[in-house]
Amino acid sequence: MTNPTEILPGVIFFSYYSAMRKEKVAFMEDNTLIFQVLGRFTLETASQKISMDGGETLLVRKNQLGQITKTPLDGEGYQTIVIRLKEDLLRKIALEEQIEIGHKYTGPSSLLIPGNDFLHAFFQSLLPYVRHPEKKITTEVGMLKVKEAVYLLLDIMPGLRELLFDFSDPYKMDLEKFMVSNFHYNIPVEQFARLAGRSLAGFKRDFQKIFEMAPRQWLLERRLAEARYLIEKKNKKPSAIYLDLGFESLSHFSHSFKKKFGKAPTEWVV
Repeated sequence: MTNPTEILPGVIFFSYYSAMRKEKVAFMEDNTLIFQVLGRFTLETASQKISMDGGETLLVRKNQLGQITKTPLDGEGYQTIVIRLKEDLLRKIALEEQIEIGHKYTGPSSLLIPGNDFLHAFFQSLLPYVRHPEKKITTEVGMLKVKEAVYLLLDIMPGLRELLFDFSDPYKMDLEKFMVSNFHYNIPVEQFARLAGRSLAGFKRDFQKIFEMAPRQWLLERRLAEARYLIEKKNKKPSAIYLDLGFESLSHFSHSFKKKFGKAPTEWVV
């Protein structure tokens, strides 16, 4: 079985792990519903830190950056089901139900959903497709399951309609504050621009005014400065920090560090 397993390609996923792992992620385009089957799921963003254990459900708003920690508990392993609530489906539901939201959603970006028997049974209904991968779910049935999830959410928490059916573009946020908080995410400049509520051209223009250098150059300089601080002041090992700082590999990090400071990070002596 591949990991994660696509129950419905691009929409419904099942993942499992036997050891703890951390992932830096960009939540782009779609609201995401996450059901924890086993183990502990922790999401940490610039504004929130939320953990949930087996049987709990989390709704994550689109257009976020965050770090996910997946932790098996008591030898039971780690299992989770993830559903992407695609905007085209949500727009169809909004039309069918005559839902119209005239303002931007301003509540919490991630919400734990109170559990009930109906929601729990819904997620349990997806597990046979994991246990019997030869029984492929059809696109039609899969999308009906996603639609069912949306209606269950609205039944449990009617106020979620403001989150789910907000189809407006991201706010044009404070760019300096946003970048200082999120420089360590290894995502393309185009995604930084979208999350900051700007076109790519507007992002680069505003960035140059604030930081007086191009985005890619600033990102590298900021990550290397943070790496030096962690090595000097916190006695961190290069192998323990390079991924958390947005470098793709240890060799890339070491080469960039040596080019900037004259010594490889493993040779840096406080």
